[in-house]
Amino acid sequence: MRIIFAGTPQPAVPALEELLQSDDHQVVAVLTQPDARVGRGRKVRPSPVREVADKHGIEVLTPNTLREGRDEESDAAIARLNKLQPDCVAVVAYGNLVPPELLELPEHGWVNLHFSLLPQWRGAAPVQAAIAAGDDISGATTFRIDEGLDTGPVLGRITETIKPTDTSEDLLTRLATSGSKLLSATMDGLAAGVIVPVAQEEDGVSHVGKILPEEARVNWTLPAHVIDRRIRAHTPAPGAWTMLGEDRLKLGPVSLTDDEEQLEPGVIRALKGRVLVGTGTDPVQLGGVQAPGKKMMDATAWANGARPDGSTVQ
Repeated sequence: MRIIFAGTPQPAVPALEELLQSDDHQVVAVLTQPDARVGRGRKVRPSPVREVADKHGIEVLTPNTLREGRDEESDAAIARLNKLQPDCVAVVAYGNLVPPELLELPEHGWVNLHFSLLPQWRGAAPVQAAIAAGDDISGATTFRIDEGLDTGPVLGRITETIKPTDTSEDLLTRLATSGSKLLSATMDGLAAGVIVPVAQEEDGVSHVGKILPEEARVNWTLPAHVIDRRIRAHTPAPGAWTMLGEDRLKLGPVSLTDDEEQLEPGVIRALKGRVLVGTGTDPVQLGGVQAPGKKMMDATAWANGARPDGSTVQ
């Protein structure tokens, strides 16, 4: 099949690379977000997907939107999509809405690889939501995009166990790899005419929006296991954080304890070789701490300099 690949961030790269290795499909162009300023230096850089496309000499389209009439670049991209006549558009975390008039352009539609077991966790942050909710199983789904939010008919699924120590980066990395093979297999099945789309179940629907930085602030009155999940869900982005006086501290994953010492929520106890913080139940042990203007460091090293014993984080 003639495929256009639409994707932007690093988790979309394995799927593009998998399709590029296929002998049965041809990636004729890539749709991705425009170059953007990233990192502490705010340098303008192409998206990870564009870097792969450029390396392989694939045509790249970077419209700000796919809505006709918004600007000349958008109109030119839409015209180019029509001229390329793809059989299918494979989508992984592209970041642009597809207007209805473009959904029917390819024979096999726009097929999205979504990192959840739909209809669970529709929306922008399914991996983070699964970890924060304490789900035991996650996965990936391929489905044909329709006019709803992740509501189209399912074409394929794979499952993935969520490990007790998984951060969102850990889980997403595994899903990006296994999901790339699912997307490739879906393309194979569509080309062979052996896939029958199945409408999503009406039960078990859940949604999650983009996680904002203020939502990643730790609420120390919650139970320890909930705090553990939420910090892991927000690692590395947007990054869990708390306030110690006027200082905003970024936190890495914590460890659950069965420590006999009971601490009030947010109270810090710096002991030899470990740093505890009180929660709504048992204390948790801090892992990494990043103070303003500093790099992430082990909590004990941070405590040796900051001397926070007895202080309260909020």
